[in-house]
Amino acid sequence: MPTDRVQLYDTTLRDGSQMEGISLSVEDKVRITKKLDELGLEWIEGGFPGSNQRDAEYFRRLQGLKLKNAKVSAFGGTRKPGLTCEADPNIQSMKAAGTPGVTLVGKASLYQVREILGTSAEENLAMISETVRYFKELGKTVFFDAEHFFDGFYDDPDYALQCLATANRAGAEALVLCDTNGGMTTNTMLKALKAAQDRSKDARFGIHCHNDAGLAVANSLAAVEAGVWQVQGCVNGYGERCGNADILTILANLKLKYGLDVIDDEQLARLSEVSTYVSELANLVPNMQAPYVGASAFAHKAGYHVAGIMKDERAYQHIDPGLVGNHSRVLVSELSGQRNILRKLQDAKISYPFSQDEIKGLLETVKRKESEGFQYEGAEASFELLVRRTIPGYEQPFVLEDFVIVERRRAVAEPGHPMEMLAEAMVKVRVGAHPVELMAAEGNGPVNALDDAARKALVRFYPELEHVKLVDYKVRILDSQAATGARVRVLIESTDGTRYWTTVGSSTDIIEASWIALADALEYALGR
Repeated sequence: MPTDRVQLYDTTLRDGSQMEGISLSVEDKVRITKKLDELGLEWIEGGFPGSNQRDAEYFRRLQGLKLKNAKVSAFGGTRKPGLTCEADPNIQSMKAAGTPGVTLVGKASLYQVREILGTSAEENLAMISETVRYFKELGKTVFFDAEHFFDGFYDDPDYALQCLATANRAGAEALVLCDTNGGMTTNTMLKALKAAQDRSKDARFGIHCHNDAGLAVANSLAAVEAGVWQVQGCVNGYGERCGNADILTILANLKLKYGLDVIDDEQLARLSEVSTYVSELANLVPNMQAPYVGASAFAHKAGYHVAGIMKDERAYQHIDPGLVGNHSRVLVSELSGQRNILRKLQDAKISYPFSQDEIKGLLETVKRKESEGFQYEGAEASFELLVRRTIPGYEQPFVLEDFVIVERRRAVAEPGHPMEMLAEAMVKVRVGAHPVELMAAEGNGPVNALDDAARKALVRFYPELEHVKLVDYKVRILDSQAATGARVRVLIESTDGTRYWTTVGSSTDIIEASWIALADALEYALGR
């Protein structure tokens, strides 16, 4: 069974930032530190102050940062072979970081010591002992990350355990067992953990899992059940190769499944917000299927599932999504039933009394439109407009009567750059009984030009459109067999600074598909 006390240790800013495609600025790292502190994590690994100027600057910025819940740890290796701690520049950079804790990574595999580190078994043990003692004498909390422990244990168990015992005798706060290559199955991991606990009975243990076998979260939770004191992980499972254990999934499970108060209820309710916040700063698309926090974590598509949750949401949900700051969603698609439509109307706060025949007609319309390439699962704004346009008395705020797109090369190229394409769009837009507006605009590509021309035509009637902007644009080929004649689907995400919404268009012409999605985006902004 798990201990009554589990310490959460986040390494997003160090291990997580090693993920392909992530590059965090100093400001990004400071903002994420604040957000993780608000979430209630106990320790945040800030980075390796000796590795680059960005991390060094982060630790300087940290000196003026007031945190309520978390402490920050500087990360680095044990002293280098043949050097003293006083003479090792990386050790001194960790000292200069001024953090209350340091996390020392040291080899716990004899193969790694001899073949990769290039030193002797005895020198490696001395490096571990002397470095831990050095920082303990400075008054630091010292965590020892036993790198390659599990692989090392199955190669030479006595030496791997000796490395742990050495760090423990030197005063390490916790011995963190690292599945560095991420290949351990749960039973093999637990066997090695049990041997470590038996060898160093007075030690506190931690777990640090990578996800190369898809078992990082499962292994971390199994280690908690076996009595580890600290769990390390990264927000959204970020990390090198296949990533690290997802600290948010672990946190939610510890709180909701194990009954451990690792954070309070109010902090738990911010879990989804934290996930999205970090993914935005990392400039990565959020994982819709992420447990607890993903947009699809509580999404329901099958008609019989929707029928169930309309009676009781527990029918197809393992927790109340509000506990983690998420919410349930009903998807409308060709697989939908009438109950899906009814629930979506309820979610959109559309109170018009549709008859059963009208609901059936809406469902048939959705299925027909999806057969034409439209998809409303991720374009709920377009679905809402589709419904509102069927309500008697609804008036569209504008109608596009025609548009023309012309593309040409720029007249003058910038020095050192090749000649670029310039797009020009001309649109005819009618607003109510007003005369047709004819407007032209140039842009970086046809969609940008079309967007600018439409806004110019509409903004004198609807000045609020000044605040609406396109933030994401996706194109998908629906029939690759048709090559360049294939039908495409365009998804556009828009915002007015406070709300975000997604619209969809489909056609064999990418410009027409783009206009359909763009027009929906502007109409939805005005309707809301």
